[in-house]
Amino acid sequence: MAAQFAAAAVLISCLIALATLASCNSEGDILYKQRQAWKDRNNVLQSWDPTLVNPCTWFHITCNNDNAVIRVDLGNAGISGPLIPDLGGLTNLQYFELYDNSLSGTIPATLGNLTKLVSLDLYGNHLTGPIPATLGAIGTLRYLRLYENKLTGAIPTSLGNLMNLQELKLQMNALSGSIPSSLGNIKTLQFLKLNENMLSGRVPLEILSLIISGNLTEINIAKNHLAGTVRSSGFRVTAIIQDKLKAA
Repeated sequence: MAAQFAAAAVLISCLIALATLASCNSEGDILYKQRQAWKDRNNVLQSWDPTLVNPCTWFHITCNNDNAVIRVDLGNAGISGPLIPDLGGLTNLQYFELYDNSLSGTIPATLGNLTKLVSLDLYGNHLTGPIPATLGAIGTLRYLRLYENKLTGAIPTSLGNLMNLQELKLQMNALSGSIPSSLGNIKTLQFLKLNENMLSGRVPLEILSLIISGNLTEINIAKNHLAGTVRSSGFRVTAIIQDKLKAA
């Protein structure tokens, strides 16, 4: 009987090891497919070799003790091209740092599958299209920084579900519509930057109340089309940064 239990334990260990290896290979396949979709003028992705057992030895990739990819660090790397939908398969990813590159195309809705993500930094690129509503499903997210792109459409109301979010920086895009009141649900929010967009309507009281009842230290809504203000090049630097109030 003891021998049978020992054999079963060995079999289970082998199955777990095989499952881990398969997961690593799957993540490597996704990252290599992304490499093929990018132009890499500085050869920073040269180590992304699909013939290796897993991607944990590649430069700019960090794995956990189970050899699962938890970080992609490619900020200011000189890469260009689109983000592929397959990236949603990197389900252990915690930090996705692709800022200050020349990325183009849309943000894949599949990034909403990255339910362990802490930081999503896509700022300083040429991304277009809407902010996917699916990002509101990433409950672990603390930093969502998409500024200095060419994003359009409304700010998704689903972002109000990000109860651990500390920074929401969407400035310097072409976002339109009203500021969703659901953002007032995020009691952890410290920085809200929506300046230099095409937003209209009024700032919801639910958001303004975060200055008193939450952790919000700065709201920047200058250079939009918000009611009660006129666009200006200068602004008051206080807890609320906005355009000049319209004269009665």
